[in-house]
Amino acid sequence: MASVNTEQDFSGWLPIRAWFQNGEWRLDWCWFGEQRLARPFFRDDVDQALRLPFNQAFRRETGIQALLDWQATNPGLTPTALIFHASRCGSTLMAQMLAALDDNIVLSEPPPLDNLLRAHRLDPQVAPRQPAWLAALLSAYGQRRQGSEQRLFIKLDAWNVFEAPLLLSLYPEVPRVFLYRDPLEIVVSQLRQPGMHRVPGLLGSSALDLPAEEALRMTPAEYTSRTVGSILQKGLELCQRHGAIAVNYQELPEACWGRLASMLAVRDAHLPQLRESAGFDAKQPSQSFHPDSQSKREAADQNLREAVEYWAGEAYRALEKWRQTKDKKESSSRG
Repeated sequence: MASVNTEQDFSGWLPIRAWFQNGEWRLDWCWFGEQRLARPFFRDDVDQALRLPFNQAFRRETGIQALLDWQATNPGLTPTALIFHASRCGSTLMAQMLAALDDNIVLSEPPPLDNLLRAHRLDPQVAPRQPAWLAALLSAYGQRRQGSEQRLFIKLDAWNVFEAPLLLSLYPEVPRVFLYRDPLEIVVSQLRQPGMHRVPGLLGSSALDLPAEEALRMTPAEYTSRTVGSILQKGLELCQRHGAIAVNYQELPEACWGRLASMLAVRDAHLPQLRESAGFDAKQPSQSFHPDSQSKREAADQNLREAVEYWAGEAYRALEKWRQTKDKKESSSRG
């Protein structure tokens, strides 16, 4: 595979991989041209782009400095909103709805962002440089590749809620939401189709880490419930201390054109597109959406219910109380 000239013009290119090698962080770039990021996850858009003959023949690999230089000469859009979530609770639906609007750029769990957010856990010496790296990375993702883009939405990985203060220090005025759901439904979904953070050791170094001996002593139901409970607790802190808007899965999709409309820059003219997008399965856009909350709850036996209650019940109820209290206050102020 040939390499492309490393002059600092990355028009049409996006970082698709970040990794630590021989004492430094490296980036792999991929040519997207004007291709929009419209698939459920960033990695899906990457898979599509890598099929292009150009990307099969040419690739760009650089250090982090190239990212910083590109930001200095061509700053991109700053984030419009940050979407945190507890997994399997409507974040992909929200991202897909926003991506249906042509003037939005939607980043849905890009691996390089996750890697740089957690870089200090692999290499503690990079911590002072992380803010600049993250700002440059998001600047690269916020490039207007079609010319008409006005907004940049970032959907994080579920475990990135633990690194939220790092992002919020960069963008203190940027609105943020925390999406969550009844933890029993999340855990059932994770047991059926495990995410990276559900399997001990698969994710790599993160705030969810447990000593290996302790993790291996737990049943899958216990480990998953503990993981979900930890994320819900951190999400509660994100709402209480950092002003995130708590959104329950049951409020979707209506909340996107209702109480979140201002934050998401949704206008009445967008409603037909948003409603059409909401009618499809967020992770399988070719299929219609079918509610599954009831079937998930019916699939849980008593042992699973007890594990979820022990590890995640209190955090979920606290989130619900916080959301409902805030909703009442906002309704009273509007009245």
